[in-house]
Order: sequence, then structure tokens, then C-alpha cells
Amino acid sequence: MMDQGLAVKEVDYEQPQNDVQHSGSVCATKHAWARVPVEPSVPQRAALKDKIRRLLKEKNAVMVSHYYVHPDLQDLAEENGGLVSDSLEMARFGRDHAATTLVVSGVRFMGETAKILSPEKRVLMPDLDANCSLDLGCPLDEFSAFCDAHPDRTVVVYANTSAAVKARSDWLVTSSCALDVVQALKDKGHKILWAPDRHLGGYIQRETGADMVMWGGSCIVHDEFKAVELEGLIAEYPGAKVLVHPESPEHVVALADAVGSTSAILKAAREMDARTFIVATDNGMMHKLRTQNPGKLFLEAPTAGNSATCKSCAHCPWMAMNGLQDVVRVLETGANEVQVDASLGLRARLPIDRMLAFTAALKSGHDAGSLVPNIGAA
Repeated sequence: MMDQGLAVKEVDYEQPQNDVQHSGSVCATKHAWARVPVEPSVPQRAALKDKIRRLLKEKNAVMVSHYYVHPDLQDLAEENGGLVSDSLEMARFGRDHAATTLVVSGVRFMGETAKILSPEKRVLMPDLDANCSLDLGCPLDEFSAFCDAHPDRTVVVYANTSAAVKARSDWLVTSSCALDVVQALKDKGHKILWAPDRHLGGYIQRETGADMVMWGGSCIVHDEFKAVELEGLIAEYPGAKVLVHPESPEHVVALADAVGSTSAILKAAREMDARTFIVATDNGMMHKLRTQNPGKLFLEAPTAGNSATCKSCAHCPWMAMNGLQDVVRVLETGANEVQVDASLGLRARLPIDRMLAFTAALKSGHDAGSLVPNIGAA
């Protein structure tokens, strides 16, 4: 079972001094990064979008954007033959698309994953410094030592990790397939070493009963959701359904009507019999939720108490670094190209391909469990 002495990993990131002084009364993630692009004026925005459309055609490029980035980048991707999705589907789409250049709007590990699956393509990102607290909080040397300390365990890592950590793993998972993969491993008698998100790992352990030891990471956005404040919002909207991403703390997950990945949250919002939803994930999701469900009300789950300057500031500061001007710049100049060492990429691709085969088998109705080999730790 999960180690009771779990060491929680803290991740440093830039934060304005006035927020630090009032850290008890504001959301920790609000304005956390100084390089969030300035919002363009209406004429500038239109001109930038037109230029991006032209450059995508000229460069034989396609955009893939995560649900958490600016709505403009989501809309541009879909309007120009690209995709808005989660990290792995972004990489899989890029691999299968005819374009020779991929523009990945998201955070660094997403660009790396796209490059691992498409080593022959040029992968560009608006800002290579756009990172992820889960990735930053799981450095290779410490993670390798953790694996070495548990040699009898199968290493399962979340997609929100570096190429080097992926290369050290047996399985890669996303939040949409993690339960199925861990259940299949448990059914084959595997003990699990899980990294890096302790909340997602705890959720999977509670659901499957698997024997798991955990790395102590967390997402700085989802970690901020507060169960007590959420209970208050539920009381204010008694007919609302609560949709929660499993990177959230256990007491928040316990209040959910539906728990799941970004795609699962979108599906629940479409299919559940409710007009009002409270959503505990990055508020970048609100654009797609509201676009797909124009007759429904979506409320952000609270991240702070009554004294806070905002009740919910659930937005990743690194996702917010993606902007229209930088998309233009990288398409014009080829700057911010993602590089992954070829030999490292080959090793990192093994657990990714293993997961892709597993999920394809599940989707087709075949026995995905037969794909789980009798492997030990990496």
C-alpha cells in the first residue's frame, strides 16, 4: 500500500512580491509567472490570427493545443485542421498528420512527447520555458534513486514528466487510461511504483486496491482546490453536478459526481442530466465546456477562502505563457524547436507505445490485459 511517510515535493516558481506578502489571502497560482503575454488589442488579435493562418499553410505546419491554453490558440488549432485535446492525443494526432511541422501550445513535456512520437518532424513551442510543476518536481536523478530503492515494482509514470523520466519507466499513462492500466497490472500480480502526482496515484489506489508506492508530486493548480469551499458552492447551487479532475486532493474528489480526465469531464458535461456544473480543473477548460454546451452554466470550483481576492484562480501559470505573438515568431523563425536526444527518445517511446497498444485494444473491445507483460521495474 501507499507509503505513509510520503515526502511531498515542493516546486518553486516566480511569484510577484505583493502576492508572497499576502499569501494567506490570495490564490497561490494567480499571476505566478512574469512572462504571461500581454493581451493584444482587437485589431492586433485579428492581424496575428491572419498571419498564423498564412504561416501554417506556408510552412506545412499544424497546430495542436491543450485544453488549458488561451481560447484563441484552441480555436486557431481547430479552425486550421489541428486539434485541441489532452497531451497524449495531441502527440498522437501530430504523429499521424501529414504536416512536417507541429506547433504545440501547452507545456514543455507535451512538446517532448510530440517529438518522441514524431522524431522526423520539427516540433515548435510558443515558449520553451512553459513547464509543469509535476515535471519539475520529478528530477531524473532523484526519481532513478527512488526506482532503485524499489526494484521489485513496475514503474508507472504519468504523462506529465520529462522524456528522461519516461525513459526510466515501464508504463506511461494519462488520466484517461491510468485506472485501466493499473488494474490490469494488479490483476497480473504487479506491485506499482507510481509517479509523480500523489493525488492521482491515491485516487487510482483507492479505486483499484493496487499495491502502490508514491512519488510526492502535485499539480500547483489542482492542489489548490478546497473541499470546505466547494461544499459551500454546492449548497449555493443544490442542483449542480460536480466534475473533478483526479489530480485534485482526496476530499475534493470525494465530493464529485464525476471524476476523470479532461476528455471525461467534457463527456460528463455533455451527457449528465444537469444544467449547472461546478468544475474542479484548470479554468482553461471553461472555453471548450461552454462552447460545447451553450445552454449550461459552468462554475469554477473554489481555490481559496472567504478572505481571498479571488475565489478561484485555477489556471496554470505556465500554460498562460502561450500567446499569439510567440506562435507567429516561431513559425517565422523556427525558434523554440523541441529537441530530444535520439537514443533517449527511443527508450522513452517504449512505454508510450505500450500504452497506445493497450488503449487501442481497449477501444476495439479486445483483451487489453493480454498486452501486460510479466515485467519488473525498469
